[in-house]
Amino acid sequence: MTDRYPLRRLNGPEFEAWARMTAGVYGQDWREDGLRDARFTLELDRTLVAFDEGAPIAGAAILTRSMTVPGTVLPVAGVTLVAVAPTHRRRGLLRSMMREQLTGLHESAAEPVAALNASEAGIYGRFGYGVASYLARCRGEQRSMVFRDDVDRGPGRIRLLDRDEARTAIEKVYESVRPNAVGMLDRPARFWDARLHDAEHVRHGATALRFAVHEEPDGIPTGYALYRLRPCWENGRDLSEVVVIESAAETPRAYAAVWGFLVEIDGHFRISFDGAVDEPLPHLLLDSRGLDSTVVDNLWVRLVDVDRALVSRRYAGPVDVVLEVTDDFCPWNAGRFRLRSDGGEATCERTRATADLRLSVAELGAVFLGGTSMATLAAAGRVAELRAGAVAEATSAFRGVRAPFHPSGAAFPAF
Repeated sequence: MTDRYPLRRLNGPEFEAWARMTAGVYGQDWREDGLRDARFTLELDRTLVAFDEGAPIAGAAILTRSMTVPGTVLPVAGVTLVAVAPTHRRRGLLRSMMREQLTGLHESAAEPVAALNASEAGIYGRFGYGVASYLARCRGEQRSMVFRDDVDRGPGRIRLLDRDEARTAIEKVYESVRPNAVGMLDRPARFWDARLHDAEHVRHGATALRFAVHEEPDGIPTGYALYRLRPCWENGRDLSEVVVIESAAETPRAYAAVWGFLVEIDGHFRISFDGAVDEPLPHLLLDSRGLDSTVVDNLWVRLVDVDRALVSRRYAGPVDVVLEVTDDFCPWNAGRFRLRSDGGEATCERTRATADLRLSVAELGAVFLGGTSMATLAAAGRVAELRAGAVAEATSAFRGVRAPFHPSGAAFPAF
């Protein structure tokens, strides 16, 4: 912590002042309804705040979550609502909050991994976070998104339900999909409340949320989509848009049925959504170019304790490598670790053996979910191969079945 601005835990009566400051930093006007997500999801005892003359001038929170990682589900510290007032920039407050969070996690042997969505890509690398997953920002003209004739949508049906009717079904589907979808997070009730909160100011000119649920002939839900309709007229043309907020499906048939419904909604020129970088949808289309996408960073991961983190996931193949890890921000991680696995559970222990790979803790965070390749980082000069074949061995072991992904905006709710 800084001597002038000591950090401490947020108290309940201080919530509104802290939230006003944070909203301002995030470029939002103050509104009571804008606090709803934070008020119900925030954990005061895991929220750091600094004051100047009684006014909050910085803060950072951790939400207690669990995340699917290769082969298992892992407790993760969800870092969110990190803010420093513009009047107090460049005084070491952000660094102090990051250090306090990570040191506390380490000393209490709490979550072995921290994760966040970065508002700016240049901020968190210096604190040991690496880009562990990406998302594709997709947009397509509906007239170009014609399904192939051989796409099997199954015998089920799509039903449009109200929020209360839909919630049980979508929670069931989400929980069915989550254990096998790397990067997805648990959603206790308070996080579902935040996800489905639908105040007018969060709609950005679109309609209220619509809830489409796919049911099998026996009535069992196996897919869903949350979406809005955004009207748009330009030069006398109707360019209205279907804005997909989130979707999930348990089977390929349900996936095809849900997306078939979405791309065929009448009276709308285009569709937009954030999807996985290996989204199956283009492979259902006659013309895969009917869907354009831009890839951006999504989830940033930080290994709090290298050894605890690396043994907490499973590996795609056998691996026996000595990692020489640098970590200037959390010195307890610096040193050599021998990672061994037969393709399942792993051991990771400190060693004096000769290193096979040299890398920083940020690179380990980047490859942790299997979405960023060790070979790619080596090609960028961010991983040094000290034993021939070590990069290929580690690349194969860390890879995932599919690209990691979690729905944009749903991981660590803010305002």
